[in-house]
Parts: sequence; C-alpha cells; structure tokens
Amino acid sequence: MPKKCDSMLLYPGSFEALVQGVAQRMSTRFPPVVANDPERAVSQERIAEILRDTFAATLQSAREDRLGFLGKLRLRNAFKRELREIGYDEKFVAFAAEQFIAQLGRRAR
Repeated sequence: MPKKCDSMLLYPGSFEALVQGVAQRMSTRFPPVVANDPERAVSQERIAEILRDTFAATLQSAREDRLGFLGKLRLRNAFKRELREIGYDEKFVAFAAEQFIAQLGRRAR
C-alpha cells in the first residue's frame, strides 16, 4: 500500500501538472521577455516576491504531499526543464528553482 508521501512520485500526471502549473503561472506574472531583458532591471526582492506569490497559489493544493529528498530533487529538475522550455535564461531558472524548493519546504512544515 503506497504511503501518502509517495503520491506525487507514484502518479507522474499530478507531478507534471504541478510543475506545468507553476511554470505557466510564472510566465504570466513574470514573462521571459521581461526576465531575460537586462534593460528592464527588476530587483531580486521583487522577483522573490513574485515567485513566492506564484508558488503559494500553486502549491496550495499540493500542501499535503510531503516529498523526501529525491522527490524535491526530481521536482526541482522538472521545474528547471519547464522554465528553460518556456524561454527563461539560466540565471533566472536557477534562482526560481531555489525559491521553489524553499517555498515547498516551508509548506511541508
């Protein structure tokens, strides 16, 4: 019988839907055109605020799912891939993935 904490790892559809939902919301709130443009300087604090708001809205439904180390690693990597596909540069992808995992960790407590 699967444990509750394994549900995201056992059901890839929900895992992928979570990653795509977060990435889609992010691209709406902070599009790659803005994120990748050095002429449109946005402070790290403002970016972190946008990310927190985006993650909070999306992770509300995933709050009960507790991920272990491997689950968080898999989620982070899938999220990074999704952001790259949307068109974000590597610097933003790394920052957003770090913030995503931090927010997920706060939700698990």
